[in-house]
Amino acid sequence: MNGQQHDPCALAVQAHAGGSIGEMIIHAIQRFPERVAFVEADRSIDYAALGRRIGQALAALRSLGLRRGDCVMQLSGNRSEVFAVMAAAYLMGLRSVTLHALGGYEDHAYIVGDAEPSVFLAEAAHRERALALRAACPGVAHWFAHDACADLADFWALALSLEPAPLRSEARPEDIIRLAYTGGTTGRPKGVMLANRSVWMQAVLLMAARGMRAGMRVLCPTPISHGAGAMIVPTLASGGRIILQRGFDPDRFIDALQAQRAHAAFLVPTMIYRLLDHPRCAGADFSSLELLSYGAAPMAPARIREALARFGPVLAQSYGQSECPSNILHLTPEDHRRTDIDVLASAGMPYPGVTVALFDAEDRPVADGAVGELCVRSPLVMDGYWKQPELTRQTLRGGWLHTGDLARRDANGYYHLVDRRKDMLISGGFNVYPREVEDVIAQHPAVAAVAVIGVPDERWGEAVKAVVVRHPGAQVEGEALRALVRQAKGAVCTPKTVDFVDALPLTPLGKPDKKQLRAHYWQGQARAIH
Repeated sequence: MNGQQHDPCALAVQAHAGGSIGEMIIHAIQRFPERVAFVEADRSIDYAALGRRIGQALAALRSLGLRRGDCVMQLSGNRSEVFAVMAAAYLMGLRSVTLHALGGYEDHAYIVGDAEPSVFLAEAAHRERALALRAACPGVAHWFAHDACADLADFWALALSLEPAPLRSEARPEDIIRLAYTGGTTGRPKGVMLANRSVWMQAVLLMAARGMRAGMRVLCPTPISHGAGAMIVPTLASGGRIILQRGFDPDRFIDALQAQRAHAAFLVPTMIYRLLDHPRCAGADFSSLELLSYGAAPMAPARIREALARFGPVLAQSYGQSECPSNILHLTPEDHRRTDIDVLASAGMPYPGVTVALFDAEDRPVADGAVGELCVRSPLVMDGYWKQPELTRQTLRGGWLHTGDLARRDANGYYHLVDRRKDMLISGGFNVYPREVEDVIAQHPAVAAVAVIGVPDERWGEAVKAVVVRHPGAQVEGEALRALVRQAKGAVCTPKTVDFVDALPLTPLGKPDKKQLRAHYWQGQARAIH
């Protein structure tokens, strides 16, 4: 101490500042150098080679002048190079932004302008989009491609020309190392600021609570630019392998699962439905599968039971949002096996380290069993919205993350998501929660998918409408589905009309796009609510 006095509280704060996502990555590379880290089509990369690639990315980014707090942005499908650049950003304390490859140009251009990246990397498949963005966003200093590409410099040619930098984490726990932009289905995308602390805890919780054992082979067809990317570090930290696919196709998924003897996968519900409905599903070998994790949207209880019957007791559900990434509530495989109570319609119980409360419109706790806004406290919670202090104050008011989701807690401690606050409709003066109506209709064996929305109505203000996709060859009439809801939920929740369609519109993340559905029925209206 050299005779100096030190505040014990300040020393304790320093002693508590441990743990970073970068250190998890470094330790995995050191612990498992000869194991395969990534498999991509006809190539694979081991942990040692992955470490060299991250070191090369570090050297390249530093040579371009990037420093802590700068931003690096990527537009690419699933490939290990994307993760290598993300890892380099985490180690340097940069802000990593990964655009969804299927996102629209206007959203992409807005995000580039908002996030202010110093470096933009695309892959050749997205060359035209990258060039259009470069023309529209002159403030970005450096434009690169992940591979040889006309009119864009090759990032890895630069990286390979440099000596790999040592793998060392320079990021502080409070550094914002990820800007996760929301999907933009309502208004402009918002940049969710995730600190090193949050990204690290997300990985730890996935390891601890999602049932990811050591050495798992994880099949990943969903975009690592978004939710699936959270599975990478937990898999590597336990010596596992990530099998990357570029988009979901049931045939390719089944082929890879069987060839690689994959143990785990993360899918959104619409993908699971496609898999269950595929002709090969009945005869495919799913015996290697130990964990099928699903999220991003609710899954109909009837289809959960169908999946359990086909895949076995391997399903795990996770509910979260970008503002508290991945991990708010979860249903474990054991929860899925419970027969003493019905839990399949629920979103589960809170993850360890996550505190949940339900508040009314005045931010007061609701009575047991009542519907309230689901609010969260946890080290996971975002630091706020990038460049939006007023929205940050509103969303984090009272020291709670206000999710905008309405839920109730049952007598057994399971939380049931009723709907998004913005999705609730008012019909004849009564609140109707579309999710509850969807769950009833989805129980009918002829229904493959359903979305419930409010449409303009002179008498009711908003009339309940169900938009339904039938299973191929199945038949059901609208009146039968209306009767099902009437019996289960009563007249107020019963759809006034049922439309049958070949497919529901989906967002780039595979969620039913209710904004697009509503637009069809609200054309010509002065406002989208009555």
